[in-house]
Formats: sequence, structure tokens, C-alpha cells
Amino acid sequence: MAPSHSSDLKLTPHERELLLDIADAAIVDGFLGVRPSAPPDALLPGALREHVGVFVTLTVDGQLNGCIGSIDGVEPLGHGAARHAWSAAFGDPRLPRLRPVDYSRLRIEVSVLSPLTALLAVSRHQVLDQLRPGVDGLVIAAGCRRGLFLPAMWEQLPGPEVFLDHLL
Repeated sequence: MAPSHSSDLKLTPHERELLLDIADAAIVDGFLGVRPSAPPDALLPGALREHVGVFVTLTVDGQLNGCIGSIDGVEPLGHGAARHAWSAAFGDPRLPRLRPVDYSRLRIEVSVLSPLTALLAVSRHQVLDQLRPGVDGLVIAAGCRRGLFLPAMWEQLPGPEVFLDHLL
């Protein structure tokens, strides 16, 4: 398991560990045929009760095996981590379901999103000028559709032009 990423929300080491434990427990629940559950709000530390966007990314032997999340904070962080971990493991339509045999080689990454900030750009060039490789994620919206790359995508798509092209 990997430590969670946080941007504006400052998580303590204990909160980061608890967030990963919640995601892990949801996946174990899925292997047992149970829907995910998160601790009651009253038992969550303050930061894990915050409503922020969160994504859970699963890799097995370094290969993507699921990535599900929400851009908007529609529920407490602790609940979102559980729900999205379960969905990434067993409901990502782009990838195969996680198998129990893969569990020992599983890496869980929980990405906590900072509030979205609009780019003041009317051209591709202006977007590229404002992107900070390795730092920024990017959301592109057209009508009711949105696409998102988390900052971790810079590892696979290191150049701003390639990053933007793949997201588009």
C-alpha cells in the first residue's frame, strides 16, 4: 500500500494510515461478498469527515487494476475511500475485477483532491503554460462530461503536451 496523497487537506500520518486501512477493509469485504462499509462518522477523525474529492487507484505488480473516485466531495472522505476502493476493485468497467490471488501484490493509493481551481485560459497554449508537470492534476469538462488526470499521471505522461493530448 502507498501513502495517500493530500493537497490542501492536511492529514496526519495516523489519518493517512487509517484511510488506507478503510480502503483495504472495503476490498477484503468485496472478496467476502459484502458491500463496503466505513466507520460511523463519529469514529472518524476530523479530516476523514471532510467532504473532499477522492480517488482510489489499485495496481497489481505495477499494472493498473482499477481507479475510481469522485471529483466533488459528496460524502465524508472516509466513506468515499471505502466506496471507491470497493468500486475500483470490483466495478471498474475498463479493467478486470481484482482476484484474491492478486491481493498479496496489490498496491492501494488514495488520492485526496484539493478544491478545483479554474484555469483562466482560452487556448491550448494558455493551458499548457499554466500546467505544472508532476504537481497539477487536470479536469476537462465539455457539457455534462468530465475527464480527469490525477497528478500521478505525470509519471506516465511526463510532457505537458502529451499529458493534455491524452486527457483530451
